[in-house]
Amino acid sequence: MSAAFDNLKDGDTIDGPSFAVSRESIRLFCDASLDYNPLHLDDNYMQGSFGKTSFGGIIMHGMNNFGLISRMLTDWAFPQGAIHRRLETRWLKPVKPGDTIRPAGIIRAKQTTAHSRWVLLDVMVSNQHGEKVAQGEAMVEFPQAKAA
Repeated sequence: MSAAFDNLKDGDTIDGPSFAVSRESIRLFCDASLDYNPLHLDDNYMQGSFGKTSFGGIIMHGMNNFGLISRMLTDWAFPQGAIHRRLETRWLKPVKPGDTIRPAGIIRAKQTTAHSRWVLLDVMVSNQHGEKVAQGEAMVEFPQAKAA
């Protein structure tokens, strides 16, 4: 497993699978999260304005972005013996039914400590127009290299 960490460079990228957002996928996330906020279910409610924002219809849960990034990190890290340890994100744009979104990550830094090895990544989710809808930072821990 040492070689996997040793071969990583700043600027290397990882990608996750694309996700087609639908009313059904939003509803399923409502059920999974027990979050039945009208933001995600009621088009009539969403015709109103929220301060200076008007969404014009239902939007996907922001935490769904978080889940897509987590899946991407785990799919990349686990086969290398690494563990996704931290993720912080912020939402930039609403995601609506009909959008297709995809997570990606860029390695920003690597660090070796006395007990572990760490990779810091910039992460984001983009829509079908290439617009970032979420962005943040993640850390992945690789096991310490075994002595030869």
